[in-house]
Amino acid sequence: MKKFSLILIAILIFTLLTGCGKKESAENVIKIGVSPEPHKAIVDLIKDDLEKEGIKLEVIEFTDYVKPNTALADKEIDANFFQHLPYMNEFKEKQNINIVSIGAVHIEPMGLYSKKYKSIDEIPNGSTIAIPNDPTNGGRALLLLQENGIIKLKDPDNILSTENDIAENPKNLKFEALEAAQLPRVLGDVDGAVINGNYALEANLVPTKNALILEDKSSPYANIVAVRGGEENQEKFQKLIKALQSEKVKKFIEEKYNGGVIPAF
Repeated sequence: MKKFSLILIAILIFTLLTGCGKKESAENVIKIGVSPEPHKAIVDLIKDDLEKEGIKLEVIEFTDYVKPNTALADKEIDANFFQHLPYMNEFKEKQNINIVSIGAVHIEPMGLYSKKYKSIDEIPNGSTIAIPNDPTNGGRALLLLQENGIIKLKDPDNILSTENDIAENPKNLKFEALEAAQLPRVLGDVDGAVINGNYALEANLVPTKNALILEDKSSPYANIVAVRGGEENQEKFQKLIKALQSEKVKKFIEEKYNGGVIPAF
């Protein structure tokens, strides 16, 4: 009986110790959802650095703009890195979820691309231009066209403008709103498409060479790291954003993307 009791005690101690170990491990793991390019490349760059800080990164790729936020809200992941602040704010208001930014990392300049024309002046009257169909990126695309004198909006500062808010359209352009990820795939079927930087890079487009017009460093659409509200001050997330805003990351972005991605810190 005494021997049995000692064995039972040993099992209980082992269970408690391994349980504590799992808890500690979970507290030092960040499951982060990212877009494939350039987000994954940037996060992969800092994995070893965070490992030295006692933080393990588990990187999960998403190819759309919806699931990363719902997965974060549902606690399937701990953070995400794929979106800009206007998009996050609009999304969380509509979906009634509590997610917040812990900092900006880079800007992916949105650009107008075409396989048929080499300049905006060549685009003829009545051409079809594809733009993203989500409110913030659709508005962003129209603002880019306005900044380059292609259209004029009723409210020139409205980031949620739609095709219905166009006041002047000298070339009588037609707009086709599609899912952002689909835009590179339809580029050959339309006269032009306004494409987000990450999807342009995935399609082997070089923004600084292939875009007819392109956002510059003044763009307010910096990509951010998001976490659930109330968790933003956790040490592991502070270490994450510090690593992502390091000189190492800045140098990597500047050298690898040559203006196709711009540091935002």
